[in-house]
Amino acid sequence: MILTLRGEGLSLSGAELASFEDLTVMVKDGEPFTPSVVFFPMHRIERVELDLPDGSLPSLSQRFFSRTGLEPADVLRPSSRNDATGPGGHNRKEPA
Repeated sequence: MILTLRGEGLSLSGAELASFEDLTVMVKDGEPFTPSVVFFPMHRIERVELDLPDGSLPSLSQRFFSRTGLEPADVLRPSSRNDATGPGGHNRKEPA
């Protein structure tokens, strides 16, 4: 999730892509976690890609939602609380 985009650089909140599967399991199980916040100076940024589906492959956001019932943006905010109601203090959506 993009926190700030300025002339100096880009600040992001999220999780390592290599940890995506583990993160979805942690969130689904209600385990606490803290999103990472990183800053990249503008002179080091070559490109930024959107998280979009690719043909029949869902985006990472769609995969996260389908596995946890939560919107990634709600969970990955740095100020999110990880309590009994779920990450970000949001109640989990029950599967239909």
